[in-house]
Amino acid sequence: MPLHVTHHGRFSLATAPTYPPDAQYNGAMPEEYVATDKRTGHEIVVRGEFPEHPQDRIRIARTTNLFARLMATILSTENESERRESFVAIETQLEMAEALIRHDNTEVQRLLQETMQKLGITPEQMREIEEEIRRRLGDLGQEGPGFHLGGPPPSDSP
Repeated sequence: MPLHVTHHGRFSLATAPTYPPDAQYNGAMPEEYVATDKRTGHEIVVRGEFPEHPQDRIRIARTTNLFARLMATILSTENESERRESFVAIETQLEMAEALIRHDNTEVQRLLQETMQKLGITPEQMREIEEEIRRRLGDLGQEGPGFHLGGPPPSDSP
């Protein structure tokens, strides 16, 4: 089976078409991206059927590399409580990214509120921050975000 390896700084990315040994080839061949952190040896494998467009392939490779580097950094954190905090922080950020991609403004709002509360920011402070963001965007001639940082939507919202 052909294997293509590219090197990116501390990381190598191997791509290879793969399919389960007991499966019959039906024309659709799953593929595998493997990113390895050279510093720690941690490896991330992503398997599936991927879009053919070269830009999609580049994004898959870069995201896999980034995730490998992120996991290696967190796992190499010696202090257990810092390591756990890092996992919780990145889980929340990944949830936020996924909700933004799905355009789920309700979930984005919930995650923002949860994050701000963990940082000790009160709902009133969140409303003030939101008002300031909206004011500054208005000064630039742009609309504000389609979600609210905290509390009920401002009264001037549509």
